[in-house]
Amino acid sequence: MKSYDIIVLGSGPGGYVTAIRASQLGFKTAIIEKESLGGVCLNWGCIPTKALIKSAQVFDYLKHAEDYGLIIKDYDKDFDAVVNRSRNVASEMSKGVNFLMKKNKIDVIEGYGKINTEKKVIVEKKNGETINLQGNHIIIATGAKSRVLPALPQDGKKIIGYREAMTLKTQPKKIIIVGSGAIGIEFAYFYNAMGSEVTIVEYLDRIVPVEDEEISKALEVNFKKNGIKILTSSELIKADTKGKLVSATIKNGKEEQVIKADIILSAVGIKSNIENIGLEDAGIVTDKDKILVDDFYQTNIPGYYAIGDITKGQALAHVASAEGILCVEKIAGQNVEPLDYGNIPGCTYSYPEIASVGLTEVQARDKGYEIKVGKFPFSASGKAQASGSTEGFVKVIFDAKYGEWLGCHMIGAGVTDMIAEAVLARKLETTGHEVLKTVHPHPTMSEAVMESVAAAYGEVIHL
Repeated sequence: MKSYDIIVLGSGPGGYVTAIRASQLGFKTAIIEKESLGGVCLNWGCIPTKALIKSAQVFDYLKHAEDYGLIIKDYDKDFDAVVNRSRNVASEMSKGVNFLMKKNKIDVIEGYGKINTEKKVIVEKKNGETINLQGNHIIIATGAKSRVLPALPQDGKKIIGYREAMTLKTQPKKIIIVGSGAIGIEFAYFYNAMGSEVTIVEYLDRIVPVEDEEISKALEVNFKKNGIKILTSSELIKADTKGKLVSATIKNGKEEQVIKADIILSAVGIKSNIENIGLEDAGIVTDKDKILVDDFYQTNIPGYYAIGDITKGQALAHVASAEGILCVEKIAGQNVEPLDYGNIPGCTYSYPEIASVGLTEVQARDKGYEIKVGKFPFSASGKAQASGSTEGFVKVIFDAKYGEWLGCHMIGAGVTDMIAEAVLARKLETTGHEVLKTVHPHPTMSEAVMESVAAAYGEVIHL
């Protein structure tokens, strides 16, 4: 039986980052993966979807070439080639993780891992062989999969999840997307840009419901302008897959309507991978589909830890990575502070992009803050005008009393690359006045951050 200081179960952005940091700290480390290094995020989520979206953006540019003084007479898309490019990007990234495992002398064990008592892990290989491992510390990072609704049982053909959505053999003429979180919105943008007829069905009263209300409204206006149908306060109650097309019965209040499409994409969230991994055998406590952990990710059983989508924090790749690093640094005896889940940025990579951190305006008011709110539209930005990306805005929220930066919400081109400024500033407890006096480069999209802060304090220059 091979022994390790640390065994990591799962190689997604939580698992593989944890393993690398453990190795850096001098721990003999093994990582177990049942499918592909990098997990869902790298192979089926974060990375390949961005490749699809980039193809859609380039196609969009071609449609509007005249706006930039260019004449392109003939252009078309090759859907297969778009999908293949996305898969190739994922494949190259997976090879990159493999390289990092070798570089950091981490043992990669392929197979299905199950934890056991006495800090043991049993790995079943694809050929049926079983391997037993012993670890001083076992970190569970098994991630999550697409959640299945009772009314929408996924058959992988007419009712699909995110995996099938990015590897379709033929482009659907009509697609219904159930759910308007990041996954639903990104696929809605992609398929619409590629020429499919898209309908979004959202149970709540607005799309991207976790975002600030003004962000939701702005995205809805953009999507509708581009021909996407949006049904809010609506529920898909039945899907009939018997005919050539799938017939979806959608309920809004007391009214029902039937919409036909080639495919329904279920994007209603995720379900944690906590079944059949030995939690019961080890005596690890779970609650509502999550493993219960302390501030440094130890479960109720000493020596067993859990990070990422299977725990209470936001189900985001960067959260899983941060949790894993904190977890092993704590094991190493370092003086670390718990993760601040109130300062986690969220990003949606549609066009326009959405990025946010901290409290929405409604949340800030509900918490009793007296607030200063500033907005700066990209239509007033020189860089945005020059690049033809004038849609959207930056919105900031400050505590009027102490100047604390409570929240930042952006919608527009490239805003996912801008949000880190607000995250860092909030981490360092920066005030509005300090942001205002931080010189931003011109002409850039990032100037909108400074200008929106200036607007909050009645000092805006370019409005």
